[in-house]
Amino acid sequence: MAYFGNVQAAADAVRARVPALPATAIVLGSGLGDFAGSLTDATSIKYGELPNWPVSSVPGHEGRLVIGKAKGHLIAALAGRSHLYEGYDGQTVTFATRALGLLGIRQLILTNAAGGVNTTFSQGALMVIDDHINLTGINPLAGPNDDRFGPRFPDMSAVYSSRLRGLADASARAAGVALAHGVYAALLGPSYETPAEIRYLRTIGADAVGMSTVPEAIVARHMGMDVLGISCITNMAAGVLPKPLDHAEVMDTARRVRGQFIALLEGIIDRLA
Repeated sequence: MAYFGNVQAAADAVRARVPALPATAIVLGSGLGDFAGSLTDATSIKYGELPNWPVSSVPGHEGRLVIGKAKGHLIAALAGRSHLYEGYDGQTVTFATRALGLLGIRQLILTNAAGGVNTTFSQGALMVIDDHINLTGINPLAGPNDDRFGPRFPDMSAVYSSRLRGLADASARAAGVALAHGVYAALLGPSYETPAEIRYLRTIGADAVGMSTVPEAIVARHMGMDVLGISCITNMAAGVLPKPLDHAEVMDTARRVRGQFIALLEGIIDRLA
């Protein structure tokens, strides 16, 4: 299929630019891209320099792939992602995940900025994703299946690795970072949810809501990667607090928890190695 060839071309372009490839990658959500700048001995590649690689138009998504070291361990960090609400289809949104899989990534850490549905959460809280609810209306595996990527009907009973979640908990304890667990609901966006929609999400078991991550997690599992998801609760969802929502608040909160977030990620990476 042409899609496989396009992904392969992007993976080959990355391979030609770096002396070594890691086994672990991190996708950095809105306002969380600073972590990529903390890597040492790094090679930075703008998405626009890679063939077929989609470029995000969303503020807070810088749009570069950085391969370098965190705590002395080689990793890949994606500073920014593309989204369904930008008009991309499921294959395009998960293109980077596919390329990472062809580059040999076996462990994928997906991060995002999310709205807090669980009323016990506060702004700036970090949440490990235990499971997700896909309400985007899109499954990136729909359509013809290419067996070179994975099986036609992949199992999704354990999308988020219990081993990696345990490592996240251990890292949080060591760093003195409070870490919650919960279910992430993915919606299409780009409008924020209504208070009625948030009440619905709370009723069906969601703790956080966002507009990303789930398509990437599905594709990563399709390709046999272990997945860890971490949400930064950058705002309380509609109806929780008596104020409107805006993206500037998301960015401000992400910047405020930067130190805790980096400490958590570095601890996880150290334990993975």
